[in-house]
Amino acid sequence: MSLNHVRPWRNIYRRKSRQIMVGNVPVGGDAPIAVQTMTNTLTTDVAGTIAQVQAAAEAGADIVRISVPDEASSKALKEIVRESPVPIVADIHFHYRRGIEAAEAGAACLRINPGNIGDEKRVKEVIKAAQDHNCSIRIGVNAGSLEKHLLEKYGEPCPEAMVESGLEHIRILQDNDFHEFKISVKASDVFLSAAAYQGIAEATDAPIHLGITEAGGLVSGTIKSAIGLGNLLWMGIGDTIRVSLSADPVEEVKVGFEILKSLGLRHRGVNIISCPSCARQGFDVIKTVEALEQRLEHIKTPMSLSIIGCVVNGPGEALMTDVGFTGGGAGSGMVYLAGKASHKMSNDQMIDHIVEEVEKKAAELDAVAEAAE
Repeated sequence: MSLNHVRPWRNIYRRKSRQIMVGNVPVGGDAPIAVQTMTNTLTTDVAGTIAQVQAAAEAGADIVRISVPDEASSKALKEIVRESPVPIVADIHFHYRRGIEAAEAGAACLRINPGNIGDEKRVKEVIKAAQDHNCSIRIGVNAGSLEKHLLEKYGEPCPEAMVESGLEHIRILQDNDFHEFKISVKASDVFLSAAAYQGIAEATDAPIHLGITEAGGLVSGTIKSAIGLGNLLWMGIGDTIRVSLSADPVEEVKVGFEILKSLGLRHRGVNIISCPSCARQGFDVIKTVEALEQRLEHIKTPMSLSIIGCVVNGPGEALMTDVGFTGGGAGSGMVYLAGKASHKMSNDQMIDHIVEEVEKKAAELDAVAEAAE
């Protein structure tokens, strides 16, 4: 990534990893950190699954994973892949033949778990299918399904056991001259995940897929993921991420992008800077931000918007944003454009007006970007 020489404390030095392709999405190397999610519909519900994939892609997902638990799902996957706007990862557990069928159906990547996919002979058959169909593989180590011999060796799931599991599977792939793979070492425990990821990052140059598995509901899972993934990303570890929430997959995509945006690792859509509000607020900040988040979801252009309730921090925050609004008195506030006070606007018209200003600024930025191409 580009270095910030003015503010060096903002620099993140990404771990050097080799690059693979998941369909048309590069993962690793100097590629942007990809955002993933997973459908929660029945895969055999082709229309419902395609709709969910499309919604996730519209929200910004680069890659979508789909579970393939049975032969009927393998057959449905072929149609889903054909209609998907983004590469599809087939999630394979227990039945190695599902991996072969998924590769034949056009999956861009196979996610296999070394703890339950079967013996080395079966893994080799999956590798052969991936090679024949130009399909990458994700080695998905999970603390909840480690191999029996590792649990006996270490006594419990631990970072060392998870790293050893991953390296054993890497060896199988490399022994079969297969190198288009990435790896994850997930746990629901933030400490265990972080330690395992640090260990695997030191042990291999493979691209790393980050995730805190089974993180929980929308609020609790977001917090756990932000802590776990945020710290690893800050350390430069991670080439693709999935936020695992008991929620709509679109929410996973939103949270993933917000984590990346907060660290300056990806830029998409409007970054709203807003105060928590207090007795000084000149308008209802909370309701205003809720409305603006919904009204501005269609904006994909990276830009910033400050919504501050009063003049304590409002002008200062507006100096660093593309568009800003600071609450004042007598039912109106000040609109800032490109960091400078521009004009006053009444509170009852501010939301519509801010949406217009953001759309106008987005169009200007898009025009500049197109001219530079």
